[in-house]
Amino acid sequence: MNCTHCRGRMQRSQAPFPVDRNGYHLTFDAVPAWVCSQCGEAYFEGREVEAVQRAIKELDHQARQFAAGA
Repeated sequence: MNCTHCRGRMQRSQAPFPVDRNGYHLTFDAVPAWVCSQCGEAYFEGREVEAVQRAIKELDHQARQFAAGA
């Protein structure tokens, strides 16, 4: 697999996944991904993206409860 950005070779590794939304900032430090050995561009597969989305959804729920109790 080649990087669509620089055409470098992609290899399985881990990469950070930052999230900025609704007044909070969150970074998953080591999400499994395809990472370009040349430019460092990361591509995440569907199952990893879905796991992050589930975590964000739960965090959104907790943030709403926190705000409602304030």
